[in-house]
Amino acid sequence: MGWLYWFASYEHTKPLAMVILFVTFVGIVIYVYGSKKRGERLETYKDIPFLDDDETKMREDKK
Repeated sequence: MGWLYWFASYEHTKPLAMVILFVTFVGIVIYVYGSKKRGERLETYKDIPFLDDDETKMREDKK
């Protein structure tokens, strides 16, 4: 049960949480930019909100 008391102390949990979050962040960055093909595909997704606006304007112009 000593390990449970170790986690209950703020001096130990804050650095541990920072390490876990940093490793998660680095893992996400490596996943996104690790493969050039995946990176290019994800870059094309940034235009999705603007594509919807163009289609809406085209429909309004046809009316």
